Amino acid sequence: MHIWKFGNDIDTDAIIPGRYLTIYDPKELAAHAFEGTNDAFAREAKEGDMIVAGRNFGCGSSREHAPIAIRGAGVQVVVAVSFARIFYRNCISTGVLPIICPEAETITENEEITLNLDEGYLTAGKRNLAVEPVPAFMRKIIDAGGLVEYAKTITELELCTK
Repeated sequence: MHIWKFGNDIDTDAIIPGRYLTIYDPKELAAHAFEGTNDAFAREAKEGDMIVAGRNFGCGSSREHAPIAIRGAGVQVVVAVSFARIFYRNCISTGVLPIICPEAETITENEEITLNLDEGYLTAGKRNLAVEPVPAFMRKIIDAGGLVEYAKTITELELCTK
């Protein structure tokens, strides 16, 4: 696993430039992820890698392409001090786990991260850092691979009782 570090105010244009918004295939979008921001990401990111960022990650437009590109690169977890609200929800809808960790900026690229979501922390190196809880229903959506896949698992009876 590799940690990809980003700073504050990384907007959706930095995650996936606007000229690629006609693409909908996650792998093809991933080939352009962070183009002009960190070109190595598209070439080197692999399944199981994580993104760690500062404040306001995913600000800017509401495009779903940004978390789709991240997921297409194999990254399923983004840890940040804070997220733009709509980006946070788009992550969940596309199957990317957004983790709010007030001390995310202290995590280095060389540390191993272990998530302990049920206990409310992540381990980075030898430190336990508090994380905000992700509600159970949102975790079900993420675990299913996103909102569309989750909807396929719900029976008609479940819809009537929710």
